[in-house]
Amino acid sequence: MLARDDRESLKRTPLYDLHVSLGGKMVPFAGYDMPVQYPAGVLKEHLHTRGAAGLFDVSHMGQIALRPKSGRIEDAARALERLVPQDIVSVAPGRQRYAQFTNADGGILDDLMVANFGDHLFLVVNAACKDADEAHLRAALSDDCIIDLLSDRALIALQGPGAESALAKLCAEAPSMKFMDAGPHRAAGLDCFVSRSGYTGEDGFEISVPAGDAERLAKTLLENPDVLPIGLGARDSLRLEAGLCLFGHDIDTTTTPVEAALEWSVQKSRRTGGTRAGGFPGADRILAHFDNGASRRRVGLRPDGRAPVREGALLFADSAGGEPIGKVTSGGFGPSLNAPVAMGYVPTGQSALGTRLFAEVRGQRLPLAVAAMPFVKNTYKR
Repeated sequence: MLARDDRESLKRTPLYDLHVSLGGKMVPFAGYDMPVQYPAGVLKEHLHTRGAAGLFDVSHMGQIALRPKSGRIEDAARALERLVPQDIVSVAPGRQRYAQFTNADGGILDDLMVANFGDHLFLVVNAACKDADEAHLRAALSDDCIIDLLSDRALIALQGPGAESALAKLCAEAPSMKFMDAGPHRAAGLDCFVSRSGYTGEDGFEISVPAGDAERLAKTLLENPDVLPIGLGARDSLRLEAGLCLFGHDIDTTTTPVEAALEWSVQKSRRTGGTRAGGFPGADRILAHFDNGASRRRVGLRPDGRAPVREGALLFADSAGGEPIGKVTSGGFGPSLNAPVAMGYVPTGQSALGTRLFAEVRGQRLPLAVAAMPFVKNTYKR
């Protein structure tokens, strides 16, 4: 248990009082007091999101506007390309793209979403990194852009097959949006930023709303019987089944996008021979990994039995003896599969689907196999 002084030092999102009123079990997370689960419990919350719609408070995430001083959105895009290996110039107005900030060694400082709102870029960054990300942007891009931390906004995620119908009652444009569409919209009479995206593998939306209006919007959505509040526990099991990386666990400053199996996120224009190849931190190492391969790779893992294999478990090529060849970075029980799932890093030569490996759990080596991700088929509306 946290001491009272430690608990009081935690930040609260604009939905804190709502979480408490709904019976949320509050825990420290990235410096915030956040709900890990509600009375329904993690298992039911997870399955409800897969079957209907779940409402998540992700207001701890950082929201940043990048405004070009020239007034030309392409100048903001080109400026941001100095910090990420993705093609930002080609992101059309009303669209968004997944990206990573990289360091001089090609490691990942944070992953983020970048949306083109026509006259500025809208960034969503991880909670634990948002202060460092803001400083990083200011240090590198202040000559070209106004960096505006949008600290007066909350962020709500509505995820699951029932998300569209639930939001359509409040936002007329919701049904016409496709996966990774993003922009300003009205929802429940409020000026919001809405993207068709999420962190569960399900169809859904992320809604940025003024902090003072967040509780009203959340309560309105929760009036729909298909929508239940979902805590951090189910958020983690959902993203794990979807094969999505958690920063600080599956990706960090020691992993390149290629090692992390995120090649798909780096467009050809930024790779060797592309129209704007390189020019981002760590480009030499990252492009070398593209051109020559990396020595290790993030893979999905399916244990043979029922026992979960959790983060930190060492991976071995043999059932006995030998040195570890890798490590699990995320693992747990997949409620949708009724089976354990995990992911971690192994040598590239042992990353092929079906490769048999062993994880050390409480002194025993448990068999598992390299498996395709996502573990649960995504349902994005394309």
